[in-house]
Formats: sequence, structure tokens, C-alpha cells
Amino acid sequence: MNTIADAPVRLTQFSHGGGCGCKIAPAVLTELLAATPMRALPAELLVGTESSDDAAVYRLNDSQALVATTDFFTPIVDDPYDFGRIAATNALSDIYAMGGRPIMALAVVGMPLDKLPLEVIAKILAGGESVCAAAGIPIAGGHSIDVLEPIYGLVGLGLVHPDRVKRNDRAQAGDVLILGKPLGVGILSAALKKGTLSAAGYAQMIAATTRLNTPGTPLGAMPGVHAMTDVTGFGLAGHLLEMCRGSRLGAQLRFADLPLIEEALLWAREGTVTGASARNWSGYGAEVQLPEGAPAWQQALLSDPQTSGGLLVACAADSVAEVLAEFGRCGFIDARPIGSMVAGQGLRVL
Repeated sequence: MNTIADAPVRLTQFSHGGGCGCKIAPAVLTELLAATPMRALPAELLVGTESSDDAAVYRLNDSQALVATTDFFTPIVDDPYDFGRIAATNALSDIYAMGGRPIMALAVVGMPLDKLPLEVIAKILAGGESVCAAAGIPIAGGHSIDVLEPIYGLVGLGLVHPDRVKRNDRAQAGDVLILGKPLGVGILSAALKKGTLSAAGYAQMIAATTRLNTPGTPLGAMPGVHAMTDVTGFGLAGHLLEMCRGSRLGAQLRFADLPLIEEALLWAREGTVTGASARNWSGYGAEVQLPEGAPAWQQALLSDPQTSGGLLVACAADSVAEVLAEFGRCGFIDARPIGSMVAGQGLRVL
């Protein structure tokens, strides 16, 4: 297997955990949020921290609500331009996951100025700008600091009709679950850090992580779409469990139906995983029922942290064709049904 050539400056050497894999573990985050004082919130705040949702939503008037989010992380790849593209795509995904349309962004930039050449930093910023240009929005400002690890991301702002907000806690029993992108980005990032990822695997990784989740906007207008989120640092199982808890339901997944990045499956079978995968599983694995004798690599794929992952949609059965058609119009050829929401609690994998 031919591996990708070393970059002149390896950005990942600065990262203790790259991409969404550097998120605080779900169990720790839950503990931190539980200790945060809550106060009276304005009625205009349609979505806050109560549902572990993708973005905050604030009603402006009867036909407009502001969608606000921020997302940033340390390098998941060595190429600075690709790092900028991935980080920007990932940040804007939260707006699409709420059914919104991005309108502008602010850059969040932290760089070790004594270690990275200015031209490398400029390429990171250019990568982020290219994604915002593709989304049709400006980077209208931001903030930068000198830090020990490279950090890049965006504050994303968008608009959505208040009646079209797609929360992650409104799924209904019997809803079909549809996943928009294949899994395995975290596993590929682990192979990259080991220097074993092939050029083809790297291309698959970049293709997945730089594809904007644009179907989210038209999906927001579909009454048959009841809930939506994007799969990022907590892995498919983690973000689906957030949907289950918020909706007070359980879920069933058909493992054989999961879309997987081809090379990621190969590395998973060989035991290449991220540390974040194990941290994820320790936080929520007790809520997941695996088939008896399921191999460890299946667990690793379910908890694999996705950076700029796919939309996870819960929709009525009679809306499946319409949802898949929208994904298809936007070029998401891997989108497919993967399971359903059911009465009960927790996640059962078939």
C-alpha cells in the first residue's frame, strides 16, 4: 500500500488529538454541564443547551431565527490548506444540521507563531475561506491568538424559519434513520498519524470531510423530517444516543447497512483506532447492545469520532424517498437508511 508523502511541516505533530477527536469526552462534558448554573432564559431562545443540540437558535421575528454555532480544533491532517477546509466545513455543518442556511462566519485562529511559518498559517486560512466561498458566505471577521497548538475553526451564523428548525430531540417512534456520509474518518486519521494511510485513503478522507452538508437546508423544509443532527466527535452511537435521550425513545441500527469508508474498514479490522473512540465508548457503551460475539472493530466504528461527519436524519417512513432524493441531488451517493427509532431507550445494534 503506497502511503502519502510527508508534508514539509507536519501539523499533526502538534496535536494531542486531531479534529473532532480532541473534543472533551461525553461523560466529562455531561458532568461539566450539570455543574453549570442555569438561569431564566428568554422566550426567543428556541434552542439552547437543554438538548445537546448542534447550535443555538434565537427567534428574530415570525419568519426568521438566527442559528449560531462555533467549532474549532487542532489539525487532523498535515496539509494546511486541507486542514482549513475540513475545519470550516465541520463548523458550518452545525447550521445545516438545524435546517438553516449560513449567512456569514467569523474565524477562530490560534497558532504557535514561533513554530509555524506564516505561509503555512496563510494556507490554513485560505482553505477555510475557500469553503465559505463555496457556501456563498463571507468570513466577516474573527479573532487570533498565539498558542502552543494550531487551532482553527469558525463561528457560524445562519438563518432558518422558526417553524423549520430541526432539533435533535423531536424524533418519533417508527421514524427511519438515514445517514448522509460514510463512517471511518477517525480511523483514517489514526492511520495518517502512524504514517500508514494510503494516498487513496487520504483522498477518501478529504472527500468526506470537505463536503458541505447542504442537504440540511432543504431537509429543514420537509414536514416528514422530525429530527436531525450531524455525526461528529462522539461517533455515530454517541450522537444517536443524544437523539434517543432527547426524544425519550430507543433506536435500532443494522450494522450491515452502515456506509463505511473502504480503507477505514480495513484499518479497523487491523486494530487501528483513535484514543477518543475508547473514551467515547466508556462514556456511553453501557447504553449500547451489540450482537453477541460482535468483533471489537464494530464497536470501534460505532464510536469512531467523525470530523465533519454526515447528517443523521429521523424521518417518517413515507418521507424516506424524498429525503434520499435530496441527498442524491446534492451528490451524497452514500446516503442510506441505517435503522429506526423505537419505543424504549438505548441503542440496539443488529
